[in-house]
Amino acid sequence: METLAALALSLGAGWAAGYNSYATVLVLGGAQRLGLVSLPTDLQVLGSPWVLGVAAILFALNFLADKIPFIDSVNDVLHTAVRVPAGILLAWGAAGGLSAEWAVIAGLLGGTLALGSHVAKTGTRALINTSPEPFSNVAASLAEDGLVIGGLVLAIAHPAIFLLLLAGFVAAVVILLPRLLRWMASAFRRVARRGSSP
Repeated sequence: METLAALALSLGAGWAAGYNSYATVLVLGGAQRLGLVSLPTDLQVLGSPWVLGVAAILFALNFLADKIPFIDSVNDVLHTAVRVPAGILLAWGAAGGLSAEWAVIAGLLGGTLALGSHVAKTGTRALINTSPEPFSNVAASLAEDGLVIGGLVLAIAHPAIFLLLLAGFVAAVVILLPRLLRWMASAFRRVARRGSSP
């Protein structure tokens, strides 16, 4: 059962980092600090007040940028350089209680999950930005933040259920990815045309 919990935490951290790496650090570090979970040795630093403070500031900045149409898409593109590496590192660290081989595999899977959730988020938000009203953008952003928090809580409290739901997410991404990439390209072209028109 301990291996299942480590696997769920590792894959959950990678998946969640693809949506919001700062929220992922805050949830895991906050849970460690409050004694709700005992993170593996490599991740216990997340409970440091300094780490939590910096993550909270970055989360607040990202929270604001994520609510503004079009700025959120630029923010998502820029965060490709943050979310995927964060997914790799957090997944690797969360699997630290397992063997070194499993930690490396977890890091690879965590990075892949981070990329999958990041592409799903970025593509969905690009599509939402084609709508003229701003409320769907704010609702989607809040839903994503809730998804990260709820997903990590589920990964910690009920690892088996989380892993089943994660398998469903992976299947949906694999099935929908080609269509999502086409929609993203179309949405970005429309946004670029709108931005270049006088």
